Amino acid sequence: MQSQTSPVSWLRTYYFGRAVFSIAWIAAAVLLRGQPAVVAFLLVIYPAWDAVANLADARVNGGLIANPSQTLNVVVSAVTALAVIAAVGHSPYAVLAVFGVWAILAGLLQLATGARRWRRYGAQWAMILSGAQSALAGGYMISQSIGSVAPTILDIAPYAGFGAFYFLLSAIWLAATANRNAHA
Repeated sequence: MQSQTSPVSWLRTYYFGRAVFSIAWIAAAVLLRGQPAVVAFLLVIYPAWDAVANLADARVNGGLIANPSQTLNVVVSAVTALAVIAAVGHSPYAVLAVFGVWAILAGLLQLATGARRWRRYGAQWAMILSGAQSALAGGYMISQSIGSVAPTILDIAPYAGFGAFYFLLSAIWLAATANRNAHA
């Protein structure tokens, strides 16, 4: 007999997984920033991972049709991964601009997903806040992409760090809520 994971349990595990990936990505970005091929890989894998993660989450939560904001986020993140491949060959300014546009779009879509999930799961305030902050960070990245200082992967690492923080916070909040409800 196969056990079914509850939607809240899945979401908690999903949020923890997203946080762990982002933390590992930041560590790799900091430690390997001087290796251009690795940096290029990291820059492409970040939005690609977002596409895969949103796809998995949407499938577990009713499918792509039932989750239009995540479906659109899958498309936006996949297109972004391809755009980063093109931008890496052009300039670091182009890469940062692509990440900025992606951060705005993905942030707004995450905000919409969190707002839609609020009643069902609770603990979505951090995801809503994260989505709003992502959109603002995207605007900042775009402004930096037209600056005079050449951007590096370290200009994207704080964005990943805030994402990790919000995913971890949401996972902990869901775990604490489940624990409190189990002992109530």
